Order: sequence, then structure tokens, then C-alpha cells
Amino acid sequence: MLPKIGLAKGVTTAAFLALCLGQAQLALCAGQPPPRDGDQRQGRQQYSIEQAVSDEAQLHTIAFSGLAFITGDYGACTFLPPGKVCDFFGFQYMRDIDAAEKGHNPVFLNRVSGNVLYILNDGQRALFEKSARQEAEQLRILAEKRFPLIKAFCRQLSRDVPAGSQGLNQEYVAQYVGDLFAFDAELSYRRAQLYGQVAASFTPEQKAYLAKMKFGDFATWPDVDVEKYKLPRGTEQLVNVAYMTYASEFFSWYAGSVEADTYFCPERHGTYFGGFYMKDMPAMGKRDFDISTSVTGDSGKAFLDLLTPDQRACITGIVSQERKDIAEMITVRRAISTELRKFLTGGTADKEKVLELGHRYGELDGTLSYCCAVAFAKVNQTLTVDQRTAMVKLRNLSGYKSAPAYLYSQPLNKAATLPDTDLFFFQPKKAGGA
Repeated sequence: MLPKIGLAKGVTTAAFLALCLGQAQLALCAGQPPPRDGDQRQGRQQYSIEQAVSDEAQLHTIAFSGLAFITGDYGACTFLPPGKVCDFFGFQYMRDIDAAEKGHNPVFLNRVSGNVLYILNDGQRALFEKSARQEAEQLRILAEKRFPLIKAFCRQLSRDVPAGSQGLNQEYVAQYVGDLFAFDAELSYRRAQLYGQVAASFTPEQKAYLAKMKFGDFATWPDVDVEKYKLPRGTEQLVNVAYMTYASEFFSWYAGSVEADTYFCPERHGTYFGGFYMKDMPAMGKRDFDISTSVTGDSGKAFLDLLTPDQRACITGIVSQERKDIAEMITVRRAISTELRKFLTGGTADKEKVLELGHRYGELDGTLSYCCAVAFAKVNQTLTVDQRTAMVKLRNLSGYKSAPAYLYSQPLNKAATLPDTDLFFFQPKKAGGA
């Protein structure tokens, strides 16, 4: 069971956030974009929290997820890049603003990880390895806990709901995702402890080396052979994933800021609909492949153009419906990021506060995801044959076949046996009103 965390009885969300942040920080952070260090791309898209939560970015990202969900399957929906969990360490912002525009190329991760692992000493690398071996099973649990939720969403899409049920139960979905994110927050807390411990042990020479690497500018990072520092061949994949993630996240956190940690790309939420499979699959297994930063927006817009006005209204309505929750997500992310950064300055973060905030963050994500699942299913029920044909073409994955399920991006030979997913739906009333 994942930890079930809620606000103390009688404590409102606003009061709790005020306690964590102070009233001065409760203002919406969308108007306070992360720093522009290293962002010299004149005339190109400028990334910020404000841009990420804009109506246009949210709409096109939601539409992209709708396209992926309607044209995909359960297996594709389970695909998730490992970097989309425990994401309070500024890595997403660093890759999005990269001045060399290599942030969405596999070589980006290898370059930054290679430099960090190169400059660490044997003892510091051993700390990363020990933590990675401990965390691997927790990462597996976190991934597998997504499966029943995704299955329930797929059932809603295909109208495979329990007899007599009205469909998905929003409250249950929100609580379930709240538990997932609380677990995610606990893993993030442990990572911050680890990163703080390693940073505190740096020599002047190590600090000087990392100081020459510019946050958000791949071109300033030496070309280090990361293969020399990877764990031995045969190491469990999730251990390798955690180890390499530590190396990349450590730098973005160490060289970044709370603003960079607070930033998130629009795709960070509602990750249960196969959008990452549709976007990332062409890059899988390729060492040097640039994923277009415009593919989400362009495909999302094209999907909306295929819909009738009534169908389109189902999707566009999500944006206005969730605007307030998105704003609160920013506030909660800032609070978590601020708390975790205490480890980097020699302090200690409040674990209970981090878990509490993590649960609330998940409730908000669950609410958004519920709204998406219901809207996508409604649109799916009214599509014509011609619309479906056009959407499959727009998916642009001819020749690709998804695995039965994915453990993050690792294909599984068979889908896991799932618990009863009827719990995600409103239960039909028993005879006699009991």
C-alpha cells in the first residue's frame, strides 16, 4: 500500500499552503518565470512556467494526449520516461532552455551525466550506486501502481464500465493519484538528501570544474566518455536508470535554482494517455536523434482541427475547467522545491511537509487526468470512420507495435495482473436503495 496522506482535520488547503509558504509566496508563480541563464536563443521559443501553463500550451498538450489515447492502446499508455517522476531538480527546465538545442537529444543526458560522474570520486559514485540499488524496487512499485489507473481510463474510453455504473469516480481517481504522488515525493526527498550529502563533500577542485559547466548550455560541457563510468554490464536496468538519473539531476539541481525546480513542461501532468509513447518511440534505441520541440503543439492542433465543433468543445472545456488547479500545482511545486533545497545548503527538509504537499499535488493531477479521460471517451464515441483514419495517419507511427506494457520505457513481455479496477468507477446502487 502506498502511504495515504491528507490534510489534518479542520485544516483547509489554503491554510496549509500558507503555513508552508508564507502569505507572500501564495501568489501565482506563473508570472515569475525561471532565470534565463544560458538562454541566448533570440527569436526562438522562450520557456517559462508562464508559457507552460498558458491556455494554448495546455490545450495543445491535452489534445496531443487525446490523439495518443484514441489511436493507441493500453500498452502505449503505460510508457513513461523515467525522468517524469521525482522531477523537482530542474532538469526539465535545463533541457528545455538549452542554448545548443540538444536538450531533447539522447546525447544531452549522456553528456551531463558523464561530466558529473567524471568529477566525482570513488566514494561519491559509490553513494550514488548504493542509493540506486535501494531505489530500484521503489521505482518499480511506482510504475506498477500506474497500471490499474491506466486500465480504468482505457475502460472508460471503450465504454467497458461496470454494469449500472455512471463511469469513473473523480474522487477515487484523485485520491489514488494523490497516493502515487506522495510516494513520488518520498523518493524525491531521499534523492535530495543524497544530493545534499554529495555536494557537502566536494573539494574546491570539484566545485571549480562544475562551475565551468554552464546551466542550460550543452556547448560548455566537455565531451566525456560516459561509458567509462556506467555501472557494470548486467546491472539491473532500473538500477542503471536511477544511477544515471542521479548524475544528470544532480548537476541541474546544484547549478540551478528553486525557479528551475518549480518549472514543468505541459506534458508533466496527465501522463496516462500514451503521449510519451507517440512522441518518443521514434527516438528509442538511437544515440543521436532530435525530437522536435514543436511536435506536441503541432499534432495537438491538427487533432483539434479534425474534430467537429461539439467534439472540440469537449477538449477545450478542460482548459478553463482546470485553470485554477494548474495555478495551485505551481504553488505546490514551489513549496516542495523550496523545502528540498534545504539539503543543498546544509539544512534538513521537513519530510512530512513534503509528503503532504506531494499528496495534494497528486490530487490535482488526478483531477486533471479524470477530466481528460472523460472528455477523450466522449469524443471517441462520436468519431466517424474518416476521422479515425485521419487520426491514425496523424499518429505517424506506421510499423510500430506497442508492448503489452512498459516499465517506464522498458517493454514487458506481458501485462501485469491487475487488481479489481471496478473501484475506479461509481458503483451502481443496490436494489432497494441500500
